[in-house]
Amino acid sequence: MSWDPHQYARFGGERLRPARDLVNAIPLERPARIADLGCGDGRATRLLAGRWPEARIVGVDNSQAMLDAAAKLGLGAEWHRAGIDTWRPDAPFDLVFSNAAMHWLPDHAALLPRLFDAVAPGGVLAIQMPRNFSAPSHAALFDLAESPPWRERLAPLVRRKPVEEPEWYYDLLAPRARSVDIWQTEYVHALSGDRPVVEWLKGTWLRPFLAALDAESAPAFEAEYAKRMEAAYPKRADGGTLFPFRRLFVVAVR
Repeated sequence: MSWDPHQYARFGGERLRPARDLVNAIPLERPARIADLGCGDGRATRLLAGRWPEARIVGVDNSQAMLDAAAKLGLGAEWHRAGIDTWRPDAPFDLVFSNAAMHWLPDHAALLPRLFDAVAPGGVLAIQMPRNFSAPSHAALFDLAESPPWRERLAPLVRRKPVEEPEWYYDLLAPRARSVDIWQTEYVHALSGDRPVVEWLKGTWLRPFLAALDAESAPAFEAEYAKRMEAAYPKRADGGTLFPFRRLFVVAVR
């Protein structure tokens, strides 16, 4: 799937809040080596560089467009094009960090222990993942994709539960970790503009569905989805739209 850094950045402030909360919760004083997995356009990487300016930071992402955008920030980080599922570091990192990327990948039961093995003793695995998939923004998208006339092309893309319950991640990591801190936060974003929820999803979860359709079908699918979002997230009296969005955080110390 191709990524559009400009579309993703339309709600940059709202998307960055969870990354900032995750960075602030990491119990490390001076990590020497930091890996930012799924670094995207580098905005979360900039938070890491701001807190630990002396650290060597490696940003990893499978989108060249995102890496090109990250490189323009002038952080002095190293940028590597690779998938998180294929990333194999040559040495352990003091901090393995990932903001809003792991939910794109399957088989967390195998993936997270492997990433935790890349953490040096005393280091931290810190992850934030959206967990909003039962909310109307995502559930309506999945329902629409599984209905005619789009079912044949779009149903294979539906993943209704890409992120497990908090307890599942605790049970997975606790036997391997010195400590595991897990919490959830539901951010209630006050968005402005027309069709803000649709525009938000066009930067992330809606992209592969539209990309799988032809030039005639994609606008019709988007229009129907927009109609459902207007009903699910109506404009408030001031013209804004409230968009609750739940996220899961995991901070595991090795």
